[in-house]
Amino acid sequence: MQQRLSVVIPCYNEEEVIAETLRRLAEFRAMVVDMDCEFIFVDDGSKDRTRALLLAAQAENPEMRVIGFARNFGHQTAVTAGIDAASGDAVVLIDADLQDPPEVITEMIALWRNGYHVVYGTRVDRPGESAFKLITARAFYRVLNQLSDVPIPLDTGDFRLMDRQVVEVLKAMPERDRFVRGMVSWVGFKQVALPYRRAERFAGESKYPLRKMVRFATDGILSFSTKPLQLSITIGLVASFLALIGIINTLIVRLTTTDWVAGWAEIMVAILFIGGVQLLCIGILGEYIGRIYNEIKRRPLYVVQDRIGFPPKE
Repeated sequence: MQQRLSVVIPCYNEEEVIAETLRRLAEFRAMVVDMDCEFIFVDDGSKDRTRALLLAAQAENPEMRVIGFARNFGHQTAVTAGIDAASGDAVVLIDADLQDPPEVITEMIALWRNGYHVVYGTRVDRPGESAFKLITARAFYRVLNQLSDVPIPLDTGDFRLMDRQVVEVLKAMPERDRFVRGMVSWVGFKQVALPYRRAERFAGESKYPLRKMVRFATDGILSFSTKPLQLSITIGLVASFLALIGIINTLIVRLTTTDWVAGWAEIMVAILFIGGVQLLCIGILGEYIGRIYNEIKRRPLYVVQDRIGFPPKE
C-alpha cells in the first residue's frame, strides 16, 4: 500500500488567501505522486466567507476535508482537531497564510523517509514582520528554553512533519492549555531541523496581535516549567532580606537619633516593594491554579459544527 500523507491547515478569517492556498497546495500535490494525500482544513469559527469557500472547493476535490468549529477556539486547538482527524502515516502542520511554503514539505518527506520521526521548519528569515515582533519572538524562545524542563528548538513555529507514532502520543495528551510545538519536543523520538526562508503573508492580517502573543507566550512557559513558582520563592526571599535591612535601619534610627521621621521613606519603599512582590507571586500561583481549574472541568477541547469530506467510519 502507498504511504499516506495528511496535511492539516488551520484557518481563521482567511477568505483573501484561500484561493491562492488551494492553488499552491494543488501544485504541491502534483509533486507527490507516490503518496495518497488528504488535506484537512480546520475553520476556527471564521466570521468571513472562509468556510463557504472551503466547502465549495471540497465539493470538487475528494482529497479535501473540512472541519468547521461551532465558534472560535484558537489556533492551537484548531491544529489539535486536525491532528485528531488525520489518518496519514505522516502528518504535516501548515498555516493557510502561505508564510510557510508548501513546497518545503517535499524536503520534509525525504527526511522522514530517511528515518526521522519529526521534521520541524526553522526560520532563517522572516520578511514582512516588524522589528518589535522579531525581537520579542527571538527573546521568547530563548527565555522559554531557559525555563523549560524540555529543550524546545529556537525560531520554530508549528510548521512540521510528524510520524504516525508521534501523532498517536500527541492524541493521548489531553491538556487544555496547548502549546503544540512544545508538546512535540516533549514527546521525543528522532527529530531534525529543516532551515527554510519564510515568505511574507500573501494577504490579510496576522491573527496574533500583541494580546494573543502574550497569552501564547504564557501558555508556552507555564505548560512546560514550574520554574516560575521557584522564581517566586527566590523573589520572596530577596524581598524578605531587603525588608530585614529596612527593619534594622529603622531600629537604628529609632534608638540612636531623635529624628524618628527620617526613616519613613525607606519604610514606604519596603512596604511597596514587598506588596508588589506578593502580588506578583499571587499572580503566578493564580495562573497555575487556573490551569488546574480548566483541566478538572474536563470539557471537550472543541465543538465541531461541520465535518465534510471524511470517509465513513468502518
